[in-house]
Amino acid sequence: MSKCSVLIIEDEKNIQNFMVKVLKRHDYRVLCADNGTQGLELIRSQCPDIILLDLGLPDMDGDQIIREVRTWSSIPIIVISARTAEREKVLSLDLGADDYITKPFGTSELLARIRASLRHSNRLRTDSSLYIRPYRHREMVLDFSKRLLTIRGQEVHLTPIEYKIVAFLAQNSGKVITYASILSNVWGPYADDDNKILRVNMANIRRKIEDDPAQPRYIFTEVGVGYRMAEDEEE
Repeated sequence: MSKCSVLIIEDEKNIQNFMVKVLKRHDYRVLCADNGTQGLELIRSQCPDIILLDLGLPDMDGDQIIREVRTWSSIPIIVISARTAEREKVLSLDLGADDYITKPFGTSELLARIRASLRHSNRLRTDSSLYIRPYRHREMVLDFSKRLLTIRGQEVHLTPIEYKIVAFLAQNSGKVITYASILSNVWGPYADDDNKILRVNMANIRRKIEDDPAQPRYIFTEVGVGYRMAEDEEE
């Protein structure tokens, strides 16, 4: 099988080198760019499988790259950000980034984010019936074809809205999903952008699926940004 190619657009050499080492060790083919212009050229000429993008580049803002690439490609883009402001993360995700990771980060977090984004893009690319294989994590199984959620073999009764929220997060497991995209996916394009209805539903979902809702194991809150479902444990 040909190696997955990863393009790193990052001007901080020590971070770039750290990522190159980790990725090569895990058998990825790695390309690097130190600025946005070079990054865009490599995206066009090399068509990488995934892009790791720093937002604070010397010659342009990373968001410009997301905007530009999204006009012609759905290559997964993971934003690597030193910016902790929620506003910035939401903007990048809304422009079309698939996920973000905040500096400093460790090896396993980086690899998990890449796996989740690649898996999702491959699912979308193949026309195979997308989510026939159930989502599994620890004792939870979500069978999309039966619309059935079980924990330790016991059925969990969800309302139709709760099911839509859980299924949408499970289909994107391992990736952060913004409040806005959950609202529009579940309640449609005319959804009120008030997160209260989503928070109320999420509190109910957590009461049903988590042993301790204050210490969730399945659905995590990304404060001010959205929710992330624990990564699907592939067979």
